Amino acid sequence: MTSATLKGPAAQAVGPDPKLGPSPKRSGAVGRQTAAAWILALPFAVLFLAFTAGPVLGSLGMSFTDMKQRDLRTPFAVNGVGFDNYVKALSDETFRKAAFNTAYFVVIGVPLTLVVALAAAVLLDKGVKKFQSLFRVGYYLPVVTSIVAVAVIWRFVLAPDSGLLNTALGWVGIDGPNWLASKTWAMPSLIMMAVWRNFGSAMIIFLAGLQGIPQTVEEAGQLDGASAWKRFRYLIVPLLRPTILFTSVVTGIGYLQFFEEPFVMTQGGPLNSTLSVSMYTYQQFGFGNYSLAASMSYILFVVIAVLTFLQFRLLREK
Repeated sequence: MTSATLKGPAAQAVGPDPKLGPSPKRSGAVGRQTAAAWILALPFAVLFLAFTAGPVLGSLGMSFTDMKQRDLRTPFAVNGVGFDNYVKALSDETFRKAAFNTAYFVVIGVPLTLVVALAAAVLLDKGVKKFQSLFRVGYYLPVVTSIVAVAVIWRFVLAPDSGLLNTALGWVGIDGPNWLASKTWAMPSLIMMAVWRNFGSAMIIFLAGLQGIPQTVEEAGQLDGASAWKRFRYLIVPLLRPTILFTSVVTGIGYLQFFEEPFVMTQGGPLNSTLSVSMYTYQQFGFGNYSLAASMSYILFVVIAVLTFLQFRLLREK
């Protein structure tokens, strides 16, 4: 006997027969829910396809053509050139210089940012108890400050004659350089500014990770006679591995795309010593070399994907 032959409460207790499939009433309700979900998602889907997925796929196709500014009136009359744009980009001496500058910025800037952020987080978590919220806001404030305002501040700090940094160095008998006009010191100056501007966001994440570690972990280390450094190195840091992975990936992706710092502060100079891949790509778009610029952007995309993969391999939980 199946539920189809029962009536009333007995049929509800037994339930529908799987062989008969869902009831028409339930199928209609599911269909209406599905239709409502698609209707609600349709505006986002249209905007995503029109302004994100469409341009991304279009730029990928454009990187395999010889499209320039003059071809905007006839975009379908361009010629396919295969991987010529990628070869041209990789053989461009200026692009290689920009790639080296970007690597320099990332290799030095990312670890320095994470170290400063973790030190500040530990200080706020263990050392500073009073006015902790005020310090959090103060450290995080540069993250949300306009790059133009940051540039004005740092130009004043790094000014060769009357800057705060050179003035302080002069007090101890050191003649400071012209930081932003020196091939040697321009990039370290931008790294210093980027660390100051960005460590606040990583600090907030590290602080949340530290506060999520049970107090009993450190107490167990104290009972075993471990010093404060050993407790931090062998107990706290391993438990922070997921947090370190997240912050390193986010910071690395951001630093690989660094653009605002050289664009506002040095315009890529002196002598391209602070030119980044993103800035050089932007310049090529401005020159009308659309296909070449598109290939450069996808080279940067591949580098970001590879770096992110390596970070996941090295920092994932074991």
